[in-house]
This record gives sequence, C-alpha cells and structure tokens, in this order.
Amino acid sequence: MSLAKRYVLRLFISLKYVTANVVDRQSGRIVTTASTAERPLRDGLECGHACNAKAAAAVGEVLAMRLKVDGLAQEPIHANAAKEVAKKGFKNQTKVWAILNALRNHGVNLHIDDDGDHRRHV
Repeated sequence: MSLAKRYVLRLFISLKYVTANVVDRQSGRIVTTASTAERPLRDGLECGHACNAKAAAAVGEVLAMRLKVDGLAQEPIHANAAKEVAKKGFKNQTKVWAILNALRNHGVNLHIDDDGDHRRHV
C-alpha cells in the first residue's frame, strides 16, 4: 500500500450528529475522532441535538486540537471534498466545508483532493 495518503479524514453526518474521524490507512485504525454525540461538545452547543454548520465547525475545531495533542497536526491528512459532498448530499455541503475549513484554520496540514473546483469555500 502506498503511504502517500496515510491519514484520511472520514465524515459521518446524520440528522442528529456529526462525527469526524482521522483514519490511519496503514493500520486501518481510527487515530482520533470528534463528534457532537460526545457530551462535552453537545452541551457546549446552543442547538442541542440539532446538526448544523456551527456544530460541524465545532467538531472540526475539537478534532484539530486533538490532532495537535497527538502530534499529528503537521502530518498530511487527506480529504476528498467532492466525494464527501456527493456521499452526504448537497444539503450537507456546508457542514462538510465547515469541518474542512475549521481544520485548516486551526493549523492542520489538510490536503483537499478536489474535483478541480479551486474556488474559495467558506
């Protein structure tokens, strides 16, 4: 297996929760995770159980902090934005980009494998 994309970001979005995992493809294990299902994060959100872009951004921030603690913030972490939006549906694209932008803004070495759309995403 090529180690070019060793760490990969995987997102899970439901009506109630947002979960982001960083997976080590070499070992097949989850390295770190963050989710709105976690009590401290859920209690900190004013939306309660609602899954919105603000909650998704909070998940991205928590994941970024956990990556820094684990010493993985400078490792290249790959995410395929077009694939994630296609899998999650058009209605969830703001949540996907909220997570990706939060990771990027908090200093994570995020490599976005896109479909060629190089416009700035907010």
